[in-house]
Amino acid sequence: MDDDNRDGGASAQIHDAVGSGLVRQLGNVQLLQGLEYSVVERIASGCALKNVDRNEFLLHKGSSGEYLFFLISGRLQVVDVLEDGREIGLNFLYAGSYFGELSVIDELPRSASVRATEASTVALLPRRQAQELIYGNPLIAERIMKRMAASLRMATEYRTLLAIPGAVQRVFALLLQLAKVSAGGEAVIDNLPKQKEIAIMVNTSRETVSRAIQELIQAGIVERDVRRLIIRRPEGLATIAASSQLRASDD
Repeated sequence: MDDDNRDGGASAQIHDAVGSGLVRQLGNVQLLQGLEYSVVERIASGCALKNVDRNEFLLHKGSSGEYLFFLISGRLQVVDVLEDGREIGLNFLYAGSYFGELSVIDELPRSASVRATEASTVALLPRRQAQELIYGNPLIAERIMKRMAASLRMATEYRTLLAIPGAVQRVFALLLQLAKVSAGGEAVIDNLPKQKEIAIMVNTSRETVSRAIQELIQAGIVERDVRRLIIRRPEGLATIAASSQLRASDD
C-alpha cells in the first residue's frame, strides 16, 4: 500500500532519518523531552523524514494510522472536512509538537486531516515502534494521557465557540482562546494565524475576520506587531466576546 492510501497525501518523498541532528531535534519534541539520549537515539533510528510543501496534506481523515508524527519544523493545521466539502480548522501544530497518537493506540482510521500552512518537515515513527514507546515508558504514557485530557477540554470549548450565532463574536471568542500570557506579563497571540485560517476555524469569511480584528484595533483592545497580536485590554476582549449586543450575522 502506498503512502497516499495510508498517512500520505503530500508529494514529498520519505527518506531515512538517522543522525545526531535528528536526535537533537527530537529531544526538543514535547513528548520526548527529558528522555535519556540513548532512548531518543533509538527513536531517531526508527524514524523517516517527510518534507511537506505549503498547502499540501500530510494525512487525510479516514486514512489508516501507520505512524506517530513529530513536527521538526514548520507549521501544520488540523482540519475536519465536512460532507459538503467545507473545512473546519481545529487547531495548529508548531515545531516540537507530536500528533497521530490516537490511531496508533486504537488502530482506527484518522479522525481528522492535517495540512501544512508553511513548508514543514515531519519525522514519522512506525506504529509498532510507537506502541512500544508508549506502552513501555510510563512517562510517555502519562504525557499522552494528560494531552488527551487537555484535548477533550479544548474540544468542549471549541464546540461552545462554534455554537455562538454571530460570526464576528466567534472571531472575538477565538482570539481570546488563542491569547497566552508572555514572560513580560502581556497577553499575546504569537504567530497569529492568517485571516483565512482563522476564518476556517470559526466557519466564516476572511473579510469578516478582517473586519472584526480592525474593530478591535480601532477600539484600542488589540495591537498588531508583525506576526503577533498584543491584547492591550484582555478584559475588554472578554467583554466584547461575551456581549450579545455586539453579535453580527453570519456571512
